Amino acid sequence: MKYYSTNQQAPVATLDKAVVKGLAEDKGLYMPERIKPLSKEFFDEIQNLSFQEIAYQVADAFFGEDVPAEVLRQIVYDTLSFDVPAVPVTDRIFSLELFHGPTLAFKDVGARFMARLLGYFNQKEANDRLVNVLVATSGDTGSAVANGFLGVPGIHVYVLYPKGKVSPIQECQFTTLGQNITALEVDGVFDDCQALVKSAFMDAELNAHMKLTSANSINVARFLPQSFYYFYAYAQMKKRGLADNLVVCVPSGNFGNICSALFGKRMGLPVKRFVAANNANDIFYNYLQTGEYKPRPSVQTIANAMDVGDPSNFARILDLYGHSHEAICADISGAAYTDEQIAETMRFCLGETGYLLDPHGACGYRALQEGLQEGETGIFLETAHPAKFKETVEGIISRPIEIPAKLAAFMEGTKQSIQMTNDFADFKQYLMRQ
Repeated sequence: MKYYSTNQQAPVATLDKAVVKGLAEDKGLYMPERIKPLSKEFFDEIQNLSFQEIAYQVADAFFGEDVPAEVLRQIVYDTLSFDVPAVPVTDRIFSLELFHGPTLAFKDVGARFMARLLGYFNQKEANDRLVNVLVATSGDTGSAVANGFLGVPGIHVYVLYPKGKVSPIQECQFTTLGQNITALEVDGVFDDCQALVKSAFMDAELNAHMKLTSANSINVARFLPQSFYYFYAYAQMKKRGLADNLVVCVPSGNFGNICSALFGKRMGLPVKRFVAANNANDIFYNYLQTGEYKPRPSVQTIANAMDVGDPSNFARILDLYGHSHEAICADISGAAYTDEQIAETMRFCLGETGYLLDPHGACGYRALQEGLQEGETGIFLETAHPAKFKETVEGIISRPIEIPAKLAAFMEGTKQSIQMTNDFADFKQYLMRQ
């Protein structure tokens, strides 16, 4: 399978180049030249398959031409060592709990898959040059990538995060690891971190000095595996007899997750429609209303992992739909909520159903609550465990919440971070010394 750039000004790339480079030479995002539909037999039997079996068949459609079957199967099965159950919140709304991985966030699957795929390509090349992974995070990406790549030979990870704008527990998950993980605490917002990473990829001198790649959802090996969730969610709903008229709502920041869902639909996944739920960073929501994409500096909210003012994967969505606003709106609707509405939703859901939402999942739940039509069943993605936002959640619901043992273990470590300005010259100078 070959991969082309969304900007159409770079040579097509092999999978290993797309994974190792992350970003095309023209600053575009890589897209597969074709999206293979899955068979009718697969969907007929999907409810009888395990999560791993479903994921392997989806992964084979994306990567099977470039990775030996036994290697790809091992990568998938190593990646998916946990479940993602669809839990009923009301009779028509289900939560797909994506927080059962190592860092209790949905990005664990993509990060773990990419770490293993990149490790395979690096080993296949049989050279001694260190691969340096640069990742910008607004919260969960950094912890998932850091833990997914921890201890992987031949790879060093640099996590760039906005100072004071991620939750304390999230920060612990990537600043206490050491080994091959370095945390860079940037004086700025997430968009500054993302800009530093993109600038690094475009700098010829820096790329001659060190081998760079990204583990953000701009990387095809990070965002494509997230499509596994949607096939498994459909399988669970089909087993319940609720797969017809299925609506899936995705809390959205950098739009890698919903982008992978749209790829799934192109592969034949029978989801009726998708909803992209935003916080106050409502750039995509406004695009749906107006047809105009107007990025702007992100604002800080209590759903901090969605604090993105210029979502990278919007370029992939545009490309996927031939830049047609009408076609995008046919598959995706939007919603956007203030901090006050998010908090109100968390209190309401807990009081009415007993289900505790995190701030991001609350956006998804509210969008379904307000927008489900007669005869539809909704699934929202509960993207991270509420305890990852302990102070915020406890302040909203006015009661303590228990910290899972996985998170408590991170909090026992010692923070190690390097202070960094949001000036690329400073970032480049630091990397040139490594």
